[in-house]
Amino acid sequence: MTTIDGNPAIFAQMHEGFRITQELNSLRTTDMAVVRQKFSELTGIVVDDSFVLWLPFYTNYGCNMRFGRHVFINFCCYFLDIGGITIGDDVMIAPKVNLVTGGHPLAPSERGHGITCEPIVIGNNVWLGTAVTVLAGVTIGDNSVVGAGSVVTHDVEPNSLVAGNPARTVRSLA
Repeated sequence: MTTIDGNPAIFAQMHEGFRITQELNSLRTTDMAVVRQKFSELTGIVVDDSFVLWLPFYTNYGCNMRFGRHVFINFCCYFLDIGGITIGDDVMIAPKVNLVTGGHPLAPSERGHGITCEPIVIGNNVWLGTAVTVLAGVTIGDNSVVGAGSVVTHDVEPNSLVAGNPARTVRSLA
């Protein structure tokens, strides 16, 4: 468990992420080169020229995200990246997708004193439908599709179509 109580470095990074995200969301989506430049500032790593982000976009840190080539992120997505988010090549992310790498301990005595973190990994050639939520610790395998409105609580095998809450395998795409 990573705790944020009294940790000024974590709060400083959050505030920096919030600042850059506000600047990012004030840009015009039609100037993608400027959007990519500001997003690269947010992540600390230059994103590929094929990266497309339609604003607005929200994050709590920004510096714990990594992106492959040909990634498309649609409007109003929330990437809470304290635990780390890695997104492969040729990924399409629909509007209102939530990638949530942090949570809170279940025990009431611990819940308000820290957060738990686990990374999210999205493989290559994945499509996340509208309003999908992916929870901490999940890996979504290559060539998979997650149906709109799904909540992904467990790993998704490659070449799978999953849907529902919690998301379950509908069929193989192989």
